[in-house]
Amino acid sequence: MKKIINSIIGYTLLAALFLTACGSASTGSDDAVKVLASTTFLADIAQNVAGDRLTVESLLPVGADPHAYQAAPSDVAKIAESDLLILNGVEYEHFIEPLLENAGGERLVIEATAGLEPHAMEEHGDEDHAVVAESADGHEHEAGDPHMWLDPNLVVRYVENIRDGLIQADPAGEQVYKSNADAYIAQLKDLDAWIVKQVNTIPEERRLLVTNHEAMGYFAERYGFTVTDTILPSFSSEASASAQEIAESIEKVKNSGAPAIFLGEVENADLANQIAAETGVKVIDDLHLESLTDGAPATTYIDMMRHNVSRIIEGLQ
Repeated sequence: MKKIINSIIGYTLLAALFLTACGSASTGSDDAVKVLASTTFLADIAQNVAGDRLTVESLLPVGADPHAYQAAPSDVAKIAESDLLILNGVEYEHFIEPLLENAGGERLVIEATAGLEPHAMEEHGDEDHAVVAESADGHEHEAGDPHMWLDPNLVVRYVENIRDGLIQADPAGEQVYKSNADAYIAQLKDLDAWIVKQVNTIPEERRLLVTNHEAMGYFAERYGFTVTDTILPSFSSEASASAQEIAESIEKVKNSGAPAIFLGEVENADLANQIAAETGVKVIDDLHLESLTDGAPATTYIDMMRHNVSRIIEGLQ
């Protein structure tokens, strides 16, 4: 993945010179810079920075799970037509490698997580996941938890990286992008303050998270939660658990006193329900961790975070 990204970034100067010729971009102009983000939440974050000057599209549709996404031929065309491609990075978009190869052409590629240090994967059993992880299609890639967007404070860096990428692609819009980025960062700080207030209603000893896969680490670290167990021993929701791991999870949940198991809306709840039946805990299965929704409750990134926090607080009360 890094080799592909680096080869594309090698064209950055040429792409920037070409895009500068677009002049003053606007959503109604045929020669406007075409911006494509890998996921819906990234597209929303980027759109807040782009404002009315550019339109940001999402490669993945609403509701798609990036861990299980099966690319369509139209995805290659979308990438081929893009001038600026925004990725989360940290090997999150494992599905995009063949699309980039087939799309060809030159574009500016921005990794929203650039400059952030990802959490290393934990060890599970005899397999050292701190070194590599295996995606659903069997492709090994460098490990690291990519779910940084679940901490709004880290999304501030996302915004800064996206702002700088938009300025590079469309220098004439620099002041617009800077102003929009500042305004959105203020909203992210307000969101963080709201989350802290909500979390403070839960006693520290009840701030326990049992999840379906390892996605909540950054959120837990920021807001003082303890991740007591993950049912699936991987960052990918496409992983599977063995009978021994299920038995261990049941025992851990019983011993921890955690009142609920939290799942993403696209995740299979069978394992969680099995564990819940043995432990008596609740299953909260409508978190939106990987995608926005078409309408409530997660129309925007900020809406998504507010919904998730509200459901977590309800589950722990």
